[in-house]
Amino acid sequence: MALDGMFLHHLKKEIEGGAIGTRVDRIYQPGKEELVFVLRSQSGCRRLFLSARAGGARINFTLSSPENPKQPPMFCMLLRKHLSGARLSAVRQPELERMLILDFDTVNDFGDRVTKSLAAEIMGKYSNIILIDENGKIIDAIKRVDAGMSSERLVLPGLAYKMPPPQGKVCLLSSDAGSIAERIKSIPSDMKLPKALLSATQGISPVVCRELQYITGRGSELDVRGMDEAQFERLGFFLGRLAETVRSCSGVPYMAVDAATKKPLDFSFINMLQYGSGAAVSRKESFSELLEEFYNGRDSMARMRSRAQNLLRVLTTASERLSRKINAQSAELKNCSKRGDYRKLGDLINANIYNLKKGQNEAEVEDYYDPLLPKVNIKLDPLLTPAQNAQKYYKEYRKAKTAENVLRVQIEKARGELEYIDTVFDELSRAGSENDLAEIRDELKGQGYIRAVGAGARRAKKAPAQKPMEFVSSDGFTILVGRNNCQNDILTLKRAGKDDIWFHTKNIPGSHVILLSDGREATKEAVNEAARLAARFSRGKGSSNVPVDYTKVRNVSKPRGAKPGMVIYVKNKTVFVSPQN
Repeated sequence: MALDGMFLHHLKKEIEGGAIGTRVDRIYQPGKEELVFVLRSQSGCRRLFLSARAGGARINFTLSSPENPKQPPMFCMLLRKHLSGARLSAVRQPELERMLILDFDTVNDFGDRVTKSLAAEIMGKYSNIILIDENGKIIDAIKRVDAGMSSERLVLPGLAYKMPPPQGKVCLLSSDAGSIAERIKSIPSDMKLPKALLSATQGISPVVCRELQYITGRGSELDVRGMDEAQFERLGFFLGRLAETVRSCSGVPYMAVDAATKKPLDFSFINMLQYGSGAAVSRKESFSELLEEFYNGRDSMARMRSRAQNLLRVLTTASERLSRKINAQSAELKNCSKRGDYRKLGDLINANIYNLKKGQNEAEVEDYYDPLLPKVNIKLDPLLTPAQNAQKYYKEYRKAKTAENVLRVQIEKARGELEYIDTVFDELSRAGSENDLAEIRDELKGQGYIRAVGAGARRAKKAPAQKPMEFVSSDGFTILVGRNNCQNDILTLKRAGKDDIWFHTKNIPGSHVILLSDGREATKEAVNEAARLAARFSRGKGSSNVPVDYTKVRNVSKPRGAKPGMVIYVKNKTVFVSPQN
């Protein structure tokens, strides 16, 4: 990973310069494996962000304010108990390990001044954030590690904190660069130079190893066995220069961005020449700014996916339940189509009743419905009279007829509910903030898909209502877009005027879009732009030709008892647009 021990060494200096002596004002846990410390000093506040996520573990200053859950997680409340008001006194890094330890001066329950530490271990999928007391024992961790997860190192409350197991690598801070070059030279294999550097040197990342190969081999790939003395001398020289950069923390934050896709590729504390014209390498103002830019978009999406999982499970369960119900009722409805046979059998028994007696198991009677089959066998109940057997078949006929009517209504209702669930799936796919998720959660609670259990749940506050998204067309018309089904209802049925224009993708789940006319005649450009917004905020956003229906709001109505966002409309026109334009 690019965030190696050497990069962390530079971050350590940056954090020391901006946070030593500050006090912990607030602590938040915006994600399952993320923390934000608000540190206050006389000059103002700074936010320190810590993440133990496998794909984005890091520690850095941040300017953003991540949305926080309504109820703080247990680990967050524990940190508040132990570190609120504490003063950050030191930032430590054992050699070039991929970890920083933050020491906080605080007061314990007895009023004694003690030092408690927070270890931020930046180690890929093994990353963790661990709170340690003044005696070196673990208070708790954002990820607990028990014997079933690791046999080498347990991370559980009450155990002594132990450093991650050593890997036997050489630290550039305490070793001579030439000796590292000699150690690599002695590796008895055809190992590529970057891999050899990675296996021998502590706290170095693959991007730095590749850069050392690039400048040592002047752009050529190198393997250890094929290197000559001159190349080993060059390697020793560049390792020495790297060691001096790390010791003095004189590195500069650089980020490489793919020249074609514009996506961040890598970052380091040294310039990256290895990408050539395939990437644009730019210098950033600080290491924290670099990490923020590199990870922010990806972290935001990961955080949203994590928080949306519970809602996704609710919707998936409801969708599967409805699909099973529709299939079962459709099969039952198919059986009801045989109801005419029951009536026919009852009629045939009555027509031939003079030939039948009580006690018969079956009867062969004349079939006057089908002249090609003059005789038909009918099963009879021997305990019933012929007239009672006829009434039994008539009863089965009436039962099947009633069931058919009920089943048709139930199947139609279930299909409508499944269509509604589909619209919520679309909402969830477009949710961009915690407020969006909260409103979807409230909507599902209101429809009975999520139950509020317990007194605490009953007291939970409803998510504050958001305003619809607002856009302005190229010729000055205001266009409003609903964020979810409940907001769609408010926007279409309450806020919009009768002469405003309503848009929605044809037979595709999506947002309601309102073009405010303000007493003017809507232009063709405004209509097309509103239609494109309707396509963009729908499940059809990935298509190139999306049908969008539009009509005046006066022609849109909501059936009694319909689910949120479900409306009917008349006198509409359809336009085909591309959401990408």
